[in-house]
Amino acid sequence: MTKSNLKNTPKVLGLDISTKTIGWALFDLETQNLLELTHVSPVIKPKPEDKMEELMFKVDAFEDKLNDYKNMGITKIVIEEPLLNSNNIWTVGTLLRYNSMISRSIYKTLGIIPNYISTYNSRKFAWPSLVQENNKGKRVLFGGLPKDIDKKELIWKKVSDKEPQITWLYTRNNTLKKECFDQADAYTCVLGYMNKEGIW
Repeated sequence: MTKSNLKNTPKVLGLDISTKTIGWALFDLETQNLLELTHVSPVIKPKPEDKMEELMFKVDAFEDKLNDYKNMGITKIVIEEPLLNSNNIWTVGTLLRYNSMISRSIYKTLGIIPNYISTYNSRKFAWPSLVQENNKGKRVLFGGLPKDIDKKELIWKKVSDKEPQITWLYTRNNTLKKECFDQADAYTCVLGYMNKEGIW
């Protein structure tokens, strides 16, 4: 959907942030309809030697896109909190800094303080059917499913089933591109947050 087709009604934007790709899901706040599902993958050339400088350039690229939506009626932004499950302290620190930089950019550009939701709650409240009994009789997310199940692909399938009109990106080998999972996570974080807070 082109920006010219976006009516000036209240909207909620969901973001799934990684240092390579930001998943982007825009919804009409009142109708709950999906308006746009895409991603931002800024490629900085030449690539700076300093990682923080590269992140700053990427924030600038994100801000350029955000500026295009400045008068599109976005009133709420939801960000999926980063998964801090890496043993690499540098990786965790970089992701936290980048999330902070993006949040600051959002406030600077749109005057909105983002809302945050954990990955677990995002999936739990967006897709309650995935909360099932595990082998201990406790109802948990992905309970009863094989431990080695591809959770990202499962979430993508949920979004794909709910939004059959979406055209997804595929590689030459006919496998889903990674960006599709980022987009599905952005979609899920909006749905999860709005359900969790009782807004939808």
